[in-house]
Amino acid sequence: MTSLHCAVLTVSNTRTAANDTSGDYLVDQLQRAGHKCIERAICPTNIYELRKIISQWIADPNIHVILTNGGTGFGPQKNTIAAIEPLLDQTVTGFGELFRQLSYQDIGSSAIQSNALAGLANQTIIFSIPGSTNACRLAWTRIIREQLNSQHKPCNFADHCATKS
Repeated sequence: MTSLHCAVLTVSNTRTAANDTSGDYLVDQLQRAGHKCIERAICPTNIYELRKIISQWIADPNIHVILTNGGTGFGPQKNTIAAIEPLLDQTVTGFGELFRQLSYQDIGSSAIQSNALAGLANQTIIFSIPGSTNACRLAWTRIIREQLNSQHKPCNFADHCATKS
């Protein structure tokens, strides 16, 4: 299996390193899957600060995967998707659709307020998911873990980003 270098960004105006349970969960799961978290940050919901961090990570040849959590819901402080979408070279439309379908099984019609996005930028795969630990667990266990596994067939994203230079 290919070991990928990853970055985790928690988007929140209230989380700190001491209480970022969703970020902790994602870092732990990446490591359990054989990947390395080489960058981690917490950023407020400011669209330009988000773009700055994400752009730096996209440009970094050592980062293959970016996982963001938080700031994806419905409301004026929910800027993650708006910040990231213009940076993408290609969008993985099915990711958001599948995430909401799976989320609907857990939270019913409230799933329509859970935005999720995936895409490729400079051979970096980016997954943006809601900030609750339950949403992170759902996205990781049902979608992301397999897609970062180079042995998953018939296709996976590990093959697209492992050759980033």
